[in-house]
Amino acid sequence: MTHAAPVFSLAGETALITGGGTGIGLGIAEAFVAAGAKVVLAGRREHPLREAADRLGPNASYTVLDVADYNNLDGPVAGIQATHGFIGILVNNAGNSLKKDTVDTTEAEFLSIMDTHVTGAFALTRRLIPAMKERGHGNILFMASMASLMGLPRVIAYTAAKSAHVGMVRSLASELSGDGIRVNAIAPGWIESAMTRRAFDNDPERKARVLARTPMRRMGEPADIGAAAVYLCSPAAKFVTGVLLPVDGGASIGF
Repeated sequence: MTHAAPVFSLAGETALITGGGTGIGLGIAEAFVAAGAKVVLAGRREHPLREAADRLGPNASYTVLDVADYNNLDGPVAGIQATHGFIGILVNNAGNSLKKDTVDTTEAEFLSIMDTHVTGAFALTRRLIPAMKERGHGNILFMASMASLMGLPRVIAYTAAKSAHVGMVRSLASELSGDGIRVNAIAPGWIESAMTRRAFDNDPERKARVLARTPMRRMGEPADIGAAAVYLCSPAAKFVTGVLLPVDGGASIGF
């Protein structure tokens, strides 16, 4: 009987993970390294990136990169490719958030969310596609959200951005899958992190509501998203493209 593990291997792959120094991005990086990949962590703040790369070991490195500065990505992307070779996996995970009533959300604030999640992800993606096409191989993964699936109040910009990710995945998958490039998304549920702990510590009623509508009655861990990301970027998912995979303890179908 053939052992199943090799189909989940990422050996020989190099992955670029935006927002890779903390939270879900770091959880994905840990899972990728465990699956045999090399990872390049990208983000705006060097300190957490350096700490994360040191923690991950010799198969991890980092680069300071702001995807929202999308007019100036050519040089950094060329530098990444020159240093690390072919980037076969791109994880568009970088993000920011804003919680405000819609009427109090300014156009500038709205655009700042869209610039990072949507335009920045698009700008980085299109710069990595040519090399993937040339190799006939690539995986592009977007981090969507529960906001891609359900109405959440007071996060109009974030919801618009994460909903846009779903459309981008479908369009890119339709365009690129014939070139050997698969494009998918994960919609994390409520995941344990420093950010969610701060939010729930200040709003215990919200935490109670979240857990009440999650059939598994608990929050997830970054490793849960990492395992799903390994699957979607591995040979195990070689016939999977254009999907949005909720990893949410059932929250998207709970009541």
